[in-house]
Amino acid sequence: MKQSLATWLMLFVVLAAAAPLAVAASPAGAPADQSLYTRLGGYDALVAVTKDFIGRLATDPSLGKFFVGLNDTSKARVESHVIDFLCVATGGPCIYTGQDMKTAHTGLHITDAEWNASAAHLTETLNKFKVPQKEQSEVMTAISGLKGDIVGR
Repeated sequence: MKQSLATWLMLFVVLAAAAPLAVAASPAGAPADQSLYTRLGGYDALVAVTKDFIGRLATDPSLGKFFVGLNDTSKARVESHVIDFLCVATGGPCIYTGQDMKTAHTGLHITDAEWNASAAHLTETLNKFKVPQKEQSEVMTAISGLKGDIVGR
């Protein structure tokens, strides 16, 4: 269950995924052929965004149930998986070793309402870190493709 939760969060974030994030806006005049990872600000940006996003999920009354029973080490592992997943999903140099999204979310019974709530939290996080609209759109597009592997399992 804890492993599934970690991947669930990962996905959301990523999801979520996919690619979310970054704390820094892409530099002015940045080449259009740069990876989303680079345009988002790299690893440190993914870390900051992931921590904020997971904090929002964990404190949401409708989503906090997915974090019940996790100790600090388990929570850190969830964050690490999400960061690595996002890093890979955005074209960064990381290696993701977690489960695929379908396997990770089977048994969690995530609803459309929970999916939508997590997407809203992701948008709030991206806005907080002033992620440009173009990159936000890329992240949300990537995430929408994961919905079938996450919702209703």
